[in-house]
Amino acid sequence: MASTETTTPEDTAPKDVASKDAVSKDAASKDVAGRHDLAGLEAGLDALDTVQTGRTPLRQTLVQKVLPPVLAVLLVLVVWQILVWAKVTDDYRLPSPSAVWGELSDAWAQGTLLGYIWTSVSRGLLGFLLALVIGTPLGLLVARVKFVRAAIGPILSGLQSLPSVAWVPPAVIWLGLNDSMMYAVILLGAVPSIANGLVSGVDQVPPLFLRAGRTLGATGLRGTWHIVMPAALPGYLAGLKQGWAFSWRSLMAAEIIASSPDLGVGLGQLLENGRTASSMPMVFLAIFLILIVGIAIDLLIFSPLERWVLRNRGLLVKS
Repeated sequence: MASTETTTPEDTAPKDVASKDAVSKDAASKDVAGRHDLAGLEAGLDALDTVQTGRTPLRQTLVQKVLPPVLAVLLVLVVWQILVWAKVTDDYRLPSPSAVWGELSDAWAQGTLLGYIWTSVSRGLLGFLLALVIGTPLGLLVARVKFVRAAIGPILSGLQSLPSVAWVPPAVIWLGLNDSMMYAVILLGAVPSIANGLVSGVDQVPPLFLRAGRTLGATGLRGTWHIVMPAALPGYLAGLKQGWAFSWRSLMAAEIIASSPDLGVGLGQLLENGRTASSMPMVFLAIFLILIVGIAIDLLIFSPLERWVLRNRGLLVKS
């Protein structure tokens, strides 16, 4: 007759304890792993939010930002000199780099070089500031008032596409050969660009920002100053850069066409004087000075502003 085996509670107790210990250890290990994952996620988010404020080494700045344009300029000079040596055209049509350098040295020796530059730069900057004062409220008005946008929005777009040189003859007839004529041409060229840039920036402001501002009591001028303008800053800055480009081009057109002893000699007038005297070294010198001033204004004013805006919005990644 088969005997039956019986198990007592004392026999099963060690097995239950062992299984419970295994479950608790497994849960503890999962909890530790979860904490590690959460800690890693938090560290990653903190790294994304951290703004790197370290200064870029001077050597890295020179290699990344100074060396490329210097090499580009050297390449242009080498190609230019090769074309002169190859006699692709007559010397009076394509002067050598040394001839242009000689023209620059003569202007420096005579003390007129800085005068040419300052005459144009002072007019350009003052005209741009006037355009800024007029174009900013005009852009806000067009962007925020539907009737005004429907009335003059297309006119601003049309004025922006109109060549600045077209305003020189009527400005001379209306105002005469004086600085007021120069500033009028600059304003007519730059104001539409600044206003349209601000309109574009305001159109890109998320409606949620405006609703949140109204909820917090930021309405009217307060909402415009604290909500609309900061949110529209990227588009506004793009309009400012384009406005300066139009200001500078408008001024050069006015100085080339309108000449008078009372106006002085700016870079545009220097270019026209070179054409009148059939002096290609003087023409090339004026072109290079116009180009250098435009690049310098962008690097000294607008590029730092653009980096500041991008850095404050977390869009500037440090390489």
